[in-house]
Amino acid sequence: MLANIRQRLFRRREQWEQNLIVLWFGNFMAGVAFSLIMPFMSLYIDTLGDFTKAELGLWSGLTYAITFLVTALISPWWGKIADRRGRKLMLLRASLGMAVVLGAMGLVQNVYELIALRMLQGVFSGYISNSNALIATSAPKAKSGQALGTLTTGSVSGTLLGPLLGGIIAEATGYRTTFFITGTILMIVFFLCLAFVHEEFTPIAKGDQVPGKQLLQELKYPHLIIGMFVTTMIIQASNNSISPLLSLYVRELMHHGHNVALISGVIAAIPGIATLVAAPRFGALGDRIGSEKILIAGLIFAVFVYIPQAFVQNVWQLGGLRLLVGIADAALIPQVQTILAKYSPHQSAGRIFSYNQSFQAMGNVAGPLIGSSVSGLFGYSGIFISTTVLIIVNLFWVNQNTKVLRDQRKQKA
Repeated sequence: MLANIRQRLFRRREQWEQNLIVLWFGNFMAGVAFSLIMPFMSLYIDTLGDFTKAELGLWSGLTYAITFLVTALISPWWGKIADRRGRKLMLLRASLGMAVVLGAMGLVQNVYELIALRMLQGVFSGYISNSNALIATSAPKAKSGQALGTLTTGSVSGTLLGPLLGGIIAEATGYRTTFFITGTILMIVFFLCLAFVHEEFTPIAKGDQVPGKQLLQELKYPHLIIGMFVTTMIIQASNNSISPLLSLYVRELMHHGHNVALISGVIAAIPGIATLVAAPRFGALGDRIGSEKILIAGLIFAVFVYIPQAFVQNVWQLGGLRLLVGIADAALIPQVQTILAKYSPHQSAGRIFSYNQSFQAMGNVAGPLIGSSVSGLFGYSGIFISTTVLIIVNLFWVNQNTKVLRDQRKQKA
């Protein structure tokens, strides 16, 4: 029966295309699940004890950051297992583990239990990175940019929809119910992967797997791959430096007017809409002319988009510029992932993408810290200037580390 369902759903599809469809939906559902709870996490924490304003801010920040800190530490270990046992196994591990952990968050009685579960969430992370690794190793190299760009739109669109659904559910049924729904969503993702994702994978004996340091040394372009890890971290730090404070900037631009929460949500969602549309197109273009060219162009474009955000006079100007930020974003992370896929050995893709996830997690932690520090000294506008500085540093870094690819293309021409 399952075979008949698979045949009807994926008629005339190659195996990598079937995987892409299922994992796109899995990434979409994962994006919904992860973002469903974030808009009211601090409000949920406030119900778990009698906290002062300072204490609430401290616990909220710790609860947010602890998942990414654990993810940064644990990802390389999971990546090593993925290369030895297969990426599908890691997809099942991540979706099932997080289904249980996130569902259990609806049962906590104090903030310490919540933080412990957020740590476990970091332990079981890796669904999206292993999706990237599986598609990177199964899609034809000539189409890997387009495939990874398409896969990115799944998590982006889910992340867009999640906060809206979370707010509606929390308002209608309470905070705890939202965690139960999130766990259920991830359980559905687990069963979809179990039934429909197929991986051609030959297990590697533990003794045959080279150590991580040796792996990096044996890469054809080690400086390029390590450079992409650092690029990922800076991109995430740049994107997340304003995220926690965006609603406060919107409130300032609106002079404490009405509907600040609603308009803040719209402004926060706008970049994702642009990324959703542009990422597959940039991926396909990168396959033709070179992903490194798209990445450099995206960073240059981002410089000219971030600077004006510091000087906007109203929220509509900010919204227009945030739309352009989404276009820039579509040319960044998906292109980094494509470069990693094209210039890394397939048998080590799990570890390569897990290392990248570690750097991504570090950027997720560093960005809000940078934004908070800069805003305290120079106001909200200063965050966009500091972010521009980060992007310029990243531009020089990427230009230097992708020189080998440009030289290679010149030789072929």
